[in-house]
Amino acid sequence: MHALPAPRHAPYASQPAHTRGRRVAEAAAPTRSDFQRDRDRIVHSSAFRRLVYKTQVFLNHEGDMFRTRLTHSLEVAQVARSIARPLGLDEDLVEAIALAHDLGHTPFGHAGQDALHACMREFGGFEHNLQSLRVVDVLEQRYPAFDGLNLCFETREGILKHCSQTNARAIEAREPGGIARRFLDRAWPSPSLEAQLANLADSIAYNAHDIDDGIRSGLLRAEQLQDVALFAQHHQAAVHEHPALRAQPKRWLYETIRRMLSAQIYDVIDTTAAHLAERQPASADAVRQLPPLVRFSAPMQQQAVLLKQTLFAKLYRHPQVMQTTQRAQQVITDLFATYQQTPQRMPPEFAQRAQRAHQASAAAEQARVVADFIAGMTDRYALAEHAQITGYRIMQEP
Repeated sequence: MHALPAPRHAPYASQPAHTRGRRVAEAAAPTRSDFQRDRDRIVHSSAFRRLVYKTQVFLNHEGDMFRTRLTHSLEVAQVARSIARPLGLDEDLVEAIALAHDLGHTPFGHAGQDALHACMREFGGFEHNLQSLRVVDVLEQRYPAFDGLNLCFETREGILKHCSQTNARAIEAREPGGIARRFLDRAWPSPSLEAQLANLADSIAYNAHDIDDGIRSGLLRAEQLQDVALFAQHHQAAVHEHPALRAQPKRWLYETIRRMLSAQIYDVIDTTAAHLAERQPASADAVRQLPPLVRFSAPMQQQAVLLKQTLFAKLYRHPQVMQTTQRAQQVITDLFATYQQTPQRMPPEFAQRAQRAHQASAAAEQARVVADFIAGMTDRYALAEHAQITGYRIMQEP
């Protein structure tokens, strides 16, 4: 019999030995904790592999070096683990949440999500966090005894980052007191610390790599970020300490981003440690009854918001990005309309589900099947399908 290593968790951390469990009971693994198993199942899932061809800001074909949903998820996991360890949190759980948080994201990034939400508006809408949960609960088909990945409560709780009241009530009806409770019950306003951390690590990684990709694409210039202290102070400090960087702009940028990441990580560690010392939660459930504790300091939060606003104005709203966004949304809109009208164009497993829903006069369920199919597409697959259906290429295909 193999012995599991002794846990090194703070009292307020999620404890794998005391997980709230899985939807379908399973025997424990001899050498891995339940949270390790969740992380491993996510990494081996089909949805995780597809993230390599799903967009962040720049489409996959626009450059081999730009981030994808897969590389973003890996970077989020790295940031999250770096913060989890000194705080005594469960690193496997925070990594599992980080790796799974975008499994339900559409092709073409937020452009695709917005378009699919518009298509689904009369059928309950589309939320990518809820879709990520749907992937791990239902859509992955790998195991003989259950649909989905049968992840632990704590991992599923972290994946459900946001949720509308309508969808939260539907989940709560199926799972009373479960993962949607915090969206409905003011007495339980927060998820675990690991879930809070994965959420904040997502924002930290997102801003950092969008600066990198934006500047390397030529759509963003370092000069446009000089009013953002979080960038400017580290940009200036890097070249002050290493004057030769003026002649090496790539290294100068990398060093600036490295310093920005470090500053934010240490700020979160120090601020969160102070909140924990003040509140002294004795368990993970005690954490759930408190306001969020994993946070930036007020000055760092102000700078992070300013950075996000600047990136939105200078990069995400850049005419070239907007042109791609409009075309991507047209692809999603056209695909949805086509599959709604002719579901037999979808692969058999989706076509059969849509046909059963149609025969039962379940319009919302039929639309959800179409949304499941589209959300699971990669950028290149969506473009190829659109070209086949319409007879023209709306964008360059990789």
